[in-house]
This record gives sequence, structure tokens and C-alpha cells, in this order.
Amino acid sequence: MAAGSSCTIVEYFGGDDGYRCGYCKNEKGNFSHGMWSHAMTVQDYQDLIDRGWRRSGKYVYKPIMNKTCCPQYTIRCHALNFQPSKTHKKILKKMSKFLSKGEMPTEQGDGEPMDSLCEEGGLHGPAKVCHPEVASPVVTAILTEEGDTTPVEFETARKDPVSVPDGRGPESTPKPGVGADPGRPLCRKAKELRKARRLQKEQKRQVGGGVPASVTSNPATPVQLNQPKALEEFINESLPDSPLHHLEVRLVPVNDDDPQFMATYEQSAALYARYQMAVHGDTPSECNESEFRRFLCDSPLEMEMSPDGPAAGYGSFHQQYWLDGRIVAVGVVDVLPTCVSSVYLYYHPDFASLSLGSYSALREVAFTRQLQKQSPKLCFYYLGFYIHSCNKMRYKGQYQPSDLLCPETYVFVPIERCIPSLEQTHYARFNQDPDAGDTHVLKDLGRALVLYRRTVMPYAAYARKRKGSNDEMEVAQYAGLVGQVCAERILLYRA
Repeated sequence: MAAGSSCTIVEYFGGDDGYRCGYCKNEKGNFSHGMWSHAMTVQDYQDLIDRGWRRSGKYVYKPIMNKTCCPQYTIRCHALNFQPSKTHKKILKKMSKFLSKGEMPTEQGDGEPMDSLCEEGGLHGPAKVCHPEVASPVVTAILTEEGDTTPVEFETARKDPVSVPDGRGPESTPKPGVGADPGRPLCRKAKELRKARRLQKEQKRQVGGGVPASVTSNPATPVQLNQPKALEEFINESLPDSPLHHLEVRLVPVNDDDPQFMATYEQSAALYARYQMAVHGDTPSECNESEFRRFLCDSPLEMEMSPDGPAAGYGSFHQQYWLDGRIVAVGVVDVLPTCVSSVYLYYHPDFASLSLGSYSALREVAFTRQLQKQSPKLCFYYLGFYIHSCNKMRYKGQYQPSDLLCPETYVFVPIERCIPSLEQTHYARFNQDPDAGDTHVLKDLGRALVLYRRTVMPYAAYARKRKGSNDEMEVAQYAGLVGQVCAERILLYRA
């Protein structure tokens, strides 16, 4: 990881050529914009993924949604309101039976790769980009538009994230034919309603039917109806008190200076290679140690501590699943100001029937809920991309309530309002307001920041220094994709 920097430095590569799609196997149908991130703050990455970007190692890419063969929509789950489905409960029970009795399911896993395929689109970028002036970023000065040179004092932007309408607020008025009103309580099963009525009748009988109020347990308190069990209860039930097998989840920062990360590095790399060869058919050279490091250990994110943030800080982490003293699975996650973002999962192929893709996702939702208690703004779980045109990747929509990112206005819309459009066409605008636009649309290219010869300057000043430079179209494309706010904060490297 980059260290010692508190600003984001990127190098933009454009995205004109089509390449092979990892979903539909179209040889030239996958299109995306890409940039290499030499260093990145967690707030900048949070803002970028909220504009449809995603990282693969240090390469950050954004699908060209109206052009690519399989559009990839950013999906997030409201972790605090998540309720496991019947399928999720079965997966947790399956894990419980294995841990308590050693029963290994005979059927294969759920076929949920948890972004095993998702990264193929991002791997089109360069393996490594290195420039001496940004390898260990030391910016000497900043040049203002007027030409004055002043010392640089960058601080990580810890601004409050911009709240965007997601269609779930109390003022939201559902339109006809778009499903249930999300502002109203969820429908309850008839069995639950009958049980509630019986409890209410029993309370009336006790208080008004000859039983003194003083002998009731708490007559002034309304009857507490049975609430659905929380995710954590299901997970705890899947971990028996006296198990035959012992499962432990450890959070390890992706940092060469961390003793636990380095102590488990070789074991983790070997597990990755075994998974890639068995599950994805990689050759040994395609999943060797250097590929493992590039893909899952070389993160551009700066580790960051904050008084109101998680105890472990923000940044990139490996969640290691230890079974009887050995690592059997690793979930790679980024902890950001408002979310936990899932990056990748790899596991021992012998345990594929335990549905580790789904199980780890449930543990990561619970992890998000745990972090939210330490950092109230951190309340979403990002599952990467939702690809409706690929049946294998539709499972992400089962983690509800969830939203998809509108590719034109960059607001999140409840997934149930998006599916009808995706059933009709691969690419869709989800925001139904025809007048709505990108609130961070590029308005002033001259204010975008660039890094040129170790000096930070607005693009307007750079253009004056580089008279006759022909990169304005490229810089404008980059700035439009990251938006005005990020363009004024992120440093775009210029050779």
C-alpha cells in the first residue's frame, strides 16, 4: 500500500477499445474507462464507487454502461434493515450442522462466486504503473490560477457524505405500478397476525376480565409482538457451544507492516492459487504470488484512523475464516466512510458445498452492522456490481433491502423499482424524474487539479504552462466521469 500520502493521485487511461466479457464471453463487447491509482483516500474512493467506479487492485474502472454488452450496476444493501431469506437461513443451518456434527452437504454450493467473475472486467488494465515522482508522493508546491506558488498541506477530506435521494424517505410517494409503498410497514404473514390478535385478547382478559392489574407482568407496557430474529442471532445459532469443528473469523489489515498479515501471507496466497485453479481453471502462472499480491494485496487505499470511525480504522482488510487452525476462506473488503465494500472471496475447493460465497456475504453484512455501532454513518454493504443480464450474478439482488445506482443521475433507487426496466432492456436509467441530472456534473474543467512535475495546479494553469497541449479532451472526459467535486480534489497525473 502507498504510505505517507493524504491525497489521491490517479493516471487516466480512457476506454475506447472493447475486450472480452467475463460474463457473456463476447470477445469485444466489454467496454470500460480505467485509471491507475497511485494512492487514494477512503473518502475519494467512497465518492467514486457512488459514481459507478470499482477497483481491482490499484486499477480503478467504470463500465461504459450504455455501450458494454453486460451493464454492471453498483448495488448496495441496507445492512441495518437486512433480514435473511429462507435460502440464507438454510445456508446458516448447513454451516451449523457441519460445525456441530461434521456433516458435509452432498450437493454442490449455491453457485455464488461473490465477485469471482466481477473482476474480469477490471483486469484489462495495466499490471503496474510506476513514475518516480508519484511512487512515494511528495508534492512540493501548489500553483494557483494566478501563478502564485504556496506550500501544500493536504489533509484527507473527512467531509460528511452527500445524502442522495434513494426513494425510501418518508416524503417518497410511490408511483402506480411500481410495487409496495416502501414507507409503510412490511406485510406480515397471516400466522403472525393471528398470534398478535391472540396476545391482545389475552391482555384484555387479564386487565379487564376480573384479573387485578397488579398481578399482570407489566400492564402499562404494550404487548411486544414477536419480532423477526436478527441476522446475528442466526449466525450465533450456527456456531454451536461445543462444536466438532471450530470456526473463527479474523480481521487482518492489508499491510506489510502488520505481523498477522505477514505471518499468514504465504498460506493465504497458496489458498488463492488453489481456488483459482480449481474453480476458475487458471494456470499456475495466472495465480502465482505476484498475481495474488497485485490483485488482492496491492490496495491504493490509505489506512486511516478517525475518532468517530471504526476501531480498526478505514482501509483494505482480509477477513480470514479459520477452521480448526487453518485458513479455509478469505473475504477481501474495503472499509469506507459509509460502507463495507466487498472486493473478492476465495476459499478451499473442498468446502464448496458449504456455500461459502453466501455465508461470507452474510458475515460481512453482520460485520457492517457491527461497525455501524462504532461509526453511525457506516450503514451500507456494497456487493460490487449487479448484472441482470447474467443469471449467475442476479443472486446479489436477494440481499434486501437493496438499491441500484442510476447510471445517469448517480442516485440509488430501490432494486424492486429497477427490475421491471432491466427485464425490458440491458441498459436502463432508474431515476424516473426526467428533469433530474447529475448533481456533480462537470461545470468548470479549469478547476480540476493536476499533478505536473511534482507541482499541484488547476488544469487552467497547467494548460497555460503547456501551450499547445492536446490533452483537453482526455482530461475533460476523466473529469466528467469522476464529477466536479472529485475532479477538484483528486490529482490527475500529467507526464
